[in-house]
Amino acid sequence: MTKTTLTPRALYEQVAEQLRQRIFQHELEPGAWIDELKIAEEYGISRTPLREALKVLAAEGLVTMKVRRGAYVTEVSPKDIADVYRLLSLLEADAAAVVAETATDAQLAALRSTHEELRQHTHNAERFFALNEQFHMQLLDIADNRWRNQLVADLRKVMKLNRHKSLFRQGRIEDSLAEHEAIMQALLARSPRAAAEAVRTHFQNGLLAAT
Repeated sequence: MTKTTLTPRALYEQVAEQLRQRIFQHELEPGAWIDELKIAEEYGISRTPLREALKVLAAEGLVTMKVRRGAYVTEVSPKDIADVYRLLSLLEADAAAVVAETATDAQLAALRSTHEELRQHTHNAERFFALNEQFHMQLLDIADNRWRNQLVADLRKVMKLNRHKSLFRQGRIEDSLAEHEAIMQALLARSPRAAAEAVRTHFQNGLLAAT
């Protein structure tokens, strides 16, 4: 069996992804200091690829570099969250309008399938969270604007620093599902205006739960 040799670039990208997931899962909490020496030893790597990985996460807004103090998991303020939700609402409402007008029947059926799976996991917050994001990204893929997709992907990384709190609030999962149903019905009715409005409502309610 041929041994695979990782390039330095592949290595730091893998490290960035591992740290990214630890941040999303709150193993590394917002505001936590990132112990570079400990993590380098844990992963069996030098500090060079780790520092490159931290630069990637800093560019995404997930890590904050402080002079002479090192790297910290970014803490998001209520204003940060409000700003992110506002931008996501604008971008995804526009995407929903495009989808309502241009999606094929097969694309809407695939989106509906994800929605139905979402409905089946209201008692599993982690799975619901994953499917919720899948639904939104599927919607964006159908709208087919790579620039919007990149913006949304970056914004959603920041949102994940706080998102679990909103979904874990009592009743929020059920409310979120109902909002997704409204979005889905508007899409199936081929109503761009209703679809955009349903997405805006979804984000407005999500922001209220997140703050």
